Amino acid sequence: MFATRELEALYHERLNRYLCAMDRGTPDRVPIRFLLQEAAAGIAGYTTQEVSLDYNLAFEATRKAGEKLGCDAVMLNANWSTYQVGKAAAWKYLHVPGVDVGLNSVLQYSEPGREEDAFLLAEEYEEFIEDPTAFLVNKWMSRAASRVQPAGAQVDFDHNAALMGGALAYANYMNAFGPASGRLKYQSALVSANAGMIKAPFDILGDKFRGFLGAAMDSVERPKTLLRACEALMPHIVANALAGADPEKRVPITIWAHRGCVPFISPATFDTIVWPTLKPVFEEIISKGYQILFYGEGNWERHYEALKELPEGSLIYHLDKGSPELAARAFKGHFALSGGLSYDVLARGSKDEVRAHMKELFRVMKPGGGYILDATALMLSDIREDNLRTAVEYTLEHGVYSQSSPIRPRGETKPPHIPQGSRPPHTVRPWAVESKDYAMLSGDVDLVKRQWESADAALYNYLWTTVLW
Repeated sequence: MFATRELEALYHERLNRYLCAMDRGTPDRVPIRFLLQEAAAGIAGYTTQEVSLDYNLAFEATRKAGEKLGCDAVMLNANWSTYQVGKAAAWKYLHVPGVDVGLNSVLQYSEPGREEDAFLLAEEYEEFIEDPTAFLVNKWMSRAASRVQPAGAQVDFDHNAALMGGALAYANYMNAFGPASGRLKYQSALVSANAGMIKAPFDILGDKFRGFLGAAMDSVERPKTLLRACEALMPHIVANALAGADPEKRVPITIWAHRGCVPFISPATFDTIVWPTLKPVFEEIISKGYQILFYGEGNWERHYEALKELPEGSLIYHLDKGSPELAARAFKGHFALSGGLSYDVLARGSKDEVRAHMKELFRVMKPGGGYILDATALMLSDIREDNLRTAVEYTLEHGVYSQSSPIRPRGETKPPHIPQGSRPPHTVRPWAVESKDYAMLSGDVDLVKRQWESADAALYNYLWTTVLW
């Protein structure tokens, strides 16, 4: 519960402002939504190592920084991944400040760089396509985690500890989200900016299976196989996104869209592999009534027309690289916009440069509403707090609208047909397999089945959330 009526009123004022802008309306002023990562640590008085090691401090860093800056909405935690989960499960690819990289570094991921180190080998594509979840259990986990033994090998203490410790650490972490969300709302009157996440199938294959170099080469050497592998991922991406989404369908599901655009790939690869397997994921989620925050990492100008194939109001397009003028011409009225506040200016500019940059940014983005202030990219430890304060002050003074306008209705789309595969989402060990050897299955069999499927879905969630991080 809110401590005071004033705090409750402030929260609803911020929420309504944010929701209005996302639905292409004109609120009382431009909402301030900062997606703070390690930047939150310094503002809140922590080190990057502290928020990387302790997820409760990461939650608190975001809350304190958002409160201190006067944001309307923030991302719930300053670092999505965390030392406890990664090290308990023995992930090879997570690198923590003061543990795997220098104290002044930030939390980092790495990916397979050579074919022999890939978590999915080229000759294993057919096995993966047939049953991605089984591939995770049988092969991926032992390759992505340094202490997990492959199927058929002799297991040891470290193997068992990694399997049990990783799952328990993950459960503890997930259970911390609810209380952290409550503190964000009830103590600080801050809106949690997003809930649920997506990655494009192509990006997932690059990040967690083949490495980007491997996936890029596959797009040339075996494009039909790569397409089928992306298609096999689609139902699991949808299932994971919806499982973590806002049940009230107010704040958006976020896609971190990083290497599915030109020039990382060719226009032909986007048109024949990336977009045909990403668009149906979007359409399925949109058909359920959710918006998507398209966090376009890099320059997506080549693909603006493809994005506009989606229904009006279904996306909030986040501008990283590229021209604000071009983004505004392409999307104003069709989608809401966010971002465009130069990372370089925030990290290395003066206060006067921040004001001058924001004057030009607001000239383009502010008219007509449907715009949310944020930096171009996730804010790391080099972002200057005084520049963020300047951006907030400028918005409070110059981001005000003289007249509000109502939200615009969203367009609709029919859900596409996405094949569910031989082992459908939320399933690892099917009920038919689990129950066939039960000695005395009787009474309320449906209750027994539901409880098993609930436990099985929790394992599925652990596996696929680990992959999609």
